[in-house]
Amino acid sequence: MARPHRTPNEVTTSRTFFVTSSTAEKKSLFQSERFAQLFLLILYEYRAASKYLLHEFVLMPDHFHLLLTVPTELTIERAMQFIKGGFSFRAKRELGITREVWQKGFTDHRIRDARDFAEHREYIHRNPVKCGLVTAPADYRLSSARPGYELDAAPYPAAKAAAQSESNRHD
Repeated sequence: MARPHRTPNEVTTSRTFFVTSSTAEKKSLFQSERFAQLFLLILYEYRAASKYLLHEFVLMPDHFHLLLTVPTELTIERAMQFIKGGFSFRAKRELGITREVWQKGFTDHRIRDARDFAEHREYIHRNPVKCGLVTAPADYRLSSARPGYELDAAPYPAAKAAAQSESNRHD
């Protein structure tokens, strides 16, 4: 039986992913405060239920990016089903949406080390700036770059130190 290749700093007890998904037809669904708040509620409800650790996020008008760690007993596909399916179900029931909410599938990248984590964390923080929505990452209210969101610690020691350093700069 072949053994999977592991990089020296890879976390093997859980898996950390950078995940992206878009709304159906790239509709700007999350420009609506009600839709955005429901998405964040769902994201945090499943976090509270220990379905994943939430390290970083950004909710853009028509897509989202997440950095999350999935426990060994759960797949990334199942975690995304909780998030996307949970949101779709509740949006239909509570907000009366009748159309399809999400594009099929999602894109994921397995985070391998602290540098990879830090690069994707920076990408998440810079996304609203790059799209011209704000001039500074902390100004975007639907992002973990904005102070006040409860997040789980980075899974890599070097990434934890970098996150703390950046947090101190924003204070």
